[in-house]
Amino acid sequence: MEVKDMKNVQYYPNRKVEVKCGQHTFKFGTKTYIMGILNVTPDSFSDGGDYMNIDKAVNRAKKMVAEGANIIDIGGESTRPGSQLVSAEEELRRVLDIVKRLAKELSVPISVDTYKAEVAEEVLKAGAHMINDVWGLQKDPAMASVIAKYDVPIVIMHNQQGSEYEKDIIEEISGFLRKSIDIALSAGVKKEQIILDPGIGFGKTPEQNMHVMSRLGELNALGYPILLGTSRKSMIGKILDLPPEERVEGTLATSVMGIMQGVDIVRVHDIVENLRTVMVTDAIMRVE
Repeated sequence: MEVKDMKNVQYYPNRKVEVKCGQHTFKFGTKTYIMGILNVTPDSFSDGGDYMNIDKAVNRAKKMVAEGANIIDIGGESTRPGSQLVSAEEELRRVLDIVKRLAKELSVPISVDTYKAEVAEEVLKAGAHMINDVWGLQKDPAMASVIAKYDVPIVIMHNQQGSEYEKDIIEEISGFLRKSIDIALSAGVKKEQIILDPGIGFGKTPEQNMHVMSRLGELNALGYPILLGTSRKSMIGKILDLPPEERVEGTLATSVMGIMQGVDIVRVHDIVENLRTVMVTDAIMRVE
C-alpha cells in the first residue's frame, strides 16, 4: 500500500496550521512537537516528588530542552486516579517561582497544566505561554475568559467522572470537545489558539483507552491540532505488565500510532527516545 493510501486509511489530515505562542510559532503539519512533562507534585504516578525543589525542577526542564523538547509543561497538581485535590494557593506555591525562573532561562514555550482560572492568571502574568486544562474549560467557568485575555494557546482535554459512556465513545468525546470549543469561542478565545486532547487515561478504562487510540484519527473531523498524552500510562502498563519507569517502548508505540493518525504534539517524560521516534515517523508520514 502506498503511503498516500495509508494516510487516508488512518484519517491522516495533512493540515497545516500556525499557532502563535508568545515569541514562538508552532507550525503544525510540518513536524510533531514534543512537550516535556515536569511534575512538581509529591504524588504524580510516575515522577511524584522528584522535582519539588526549584533548582531540581529548573535543571530538569533545561535537560529536557537540551534533549529536544519543544515545550515544557509544568504541573502542580497530580491528576492521577485517586489523587488529592489541592487549593489554588498550594498549586501556585508549587509552580509560580518555577515558572518565573524558566520564563527567564528557557528558550522554548512554557505550558502550565491547570484547570483553575486563578492559577492560570498568575502563571500567565509570570511568563507562561500556554495553558493545558485537563477539564477542557468545563471545570472553572472563568478559565476561558483568562485564556482570551492573555491570548494564549489552550489545550482542551476530554475528561469525565467515571468511565460509563451511553453512546459510542468517540462520539461522546467529540461532543465534549465541541462543547469546550463553544465555551472558548464564546469567551473570545481565537480559533487558532485551540488544541484538542482526547484525554487518554482520564475517565476511561485501559480497554477504552486502547479503543480511543485505535480511532484517534476520527477526531481530525473537529478541525483542530491534537495533543496526545500517553506517556507511561496505565493502558501501557496493562498491556506490558510493567511499572511506569519501564513503559518507554510502549509509549513510543503510541507516539507512532498518534502521528500516523494526525497528532501534532506528544506529551512525554522520555525526550530522547520520543524525539528519535518522532523524527523517523515524521520523515515517513509528512512526505509532501
